[in-house]
Amino acid sequence: MIKNTSWKEAREILLNSAVPADTESADLEHCTGRVIAFDLKAREDVPAFDRSAYDGYAFIASDTQKATPETPVTLSVIGTVYAEDRALKITHGQAVHLMTGARIPEGADCVINFERTTFTEDTVTLFHPVRQGDNVVRRGEDVVAGTELAIAGTVIDAGVLGVLAGQGYTEAEVFRKPAVGLISTGSELAEPGEERKDGQIYNSSRFAVTAFLQKEGCDVHYLGSIKDDLQEITSMLREGLDSCDAVIITGGVSVGDHDFTPQAMEQAGAEILIRGVRMKPGMACAYGIRDRKLILGLSGNPASAMTQLCVCALPAIRKMCGKKDVLPRTFSAVLAQEFHKKSGTDRFLRGYLDIRDGRVRFIRSDGQGNVMLSGMIGCEAFVLVPAGSGPQNVGSVLEGIQL
Repeated sequence: MIKNTSWKEAREILLNSAVPADTESADLEHCTGRVIAFDLKAREDVPAFDRSAYDGYAFIASDTQKATPETPVTLSVIGTVYAEDRALKITHGQAVHLMTGARIPEGADCVINFERTTFTEDTVTLFHPVRQGDNVVRRGEDVVAGTELAIAGTVIDAGVLGVLAGQGYTEAEVFRKPAVGLISTGSELAEPGEERKDGQIYNSSRFAVTAFLQKEGCDVHYLGSIKDDLQEITSMLREGLDSCDAVIITGGVSVGDHDFTPQAMEQAGAEILIRGVRMKPGMACAYGIRDRKLILGLSGNPASAMTQLCVCALPAIRKMCGKKDVLPRTFSAVLAQEFHKKSGTDRFLRGYLDIRDGRVRFIRSDGQGNVMLSGMIGCEAFVLVPAGSGPQNVGSVLEGIQL
């Protein structure tokens, strides 16, 4: 067990301990946001044939080289081809009326959109030369068969989904969403909708943590809220470890008389990996593992718990989801407001980004305290105030972590 380690070391330990979920097949209709589990290579060219970019006419470009408004060129139209039709064949002096996406006739080498012509049912007249290849979408112009389109670990977005469909897939092999059990501890907690007794607070961490995990692609199972009782916490941890891929438990990770989470983790058969991380907010924590399943014991303070998840545990969670890009993007940010406090240890500020004039400005959320969950509203990044730093002025440049 490592005590009071740096957040970078904690992040590395958790990342190395995480195990990707296994895979499953999913219908294409339900693949958005899932993580593809195989390297996707094109099975065929897209488009599969030369096609027209416009509604217009296809012909041989050299037939129009002497066309001018004063001496136009008129070609004979031998037929009409729709997108689903087979191509026709033409020779010099002929043209084919095409719809957008229709096959280019054999012998034709260009297309003109109909707005630039005058036409009858049997003829089309052109007033300017057309170059070979104009308005022809070549076979394989979008995708060439054999091309690597996406690699395993890529999140399926609109582009990946469209390419899968364009290659004729009806389903895809994806990583299963890891099941994460969530436990809330604290005799002071009341669930929203319940009658709240004097001294109780509503269980906000449950919903904030759930939203965070779901956004990353986890399947969250809320196991319940329990009072500060060692045996009850141990029992629920065992239940979660038996049924889920990982367990997150909030509360009880400090050194008070009723902080039983680390002890319960050990009684449930887990090895404690880390106790405490040198960062603010979120110093108090207990991270462990049993049967290759992570246990993340987070602070009972909501903002601290969310900072621990975002800074220390995010890469491990992404690895469990099967993602290839697990480390958050980093950047240099200019502070938009002063920060008056000294930082004896690494401190993370929550906020959002204003990108303009070639600069990234960091706008700090109003709520920065350990219990101020409102500071996570709209939060899209953290900036790091390094240990030993004094107050930060407007314009100070700090390292940022994008969520």
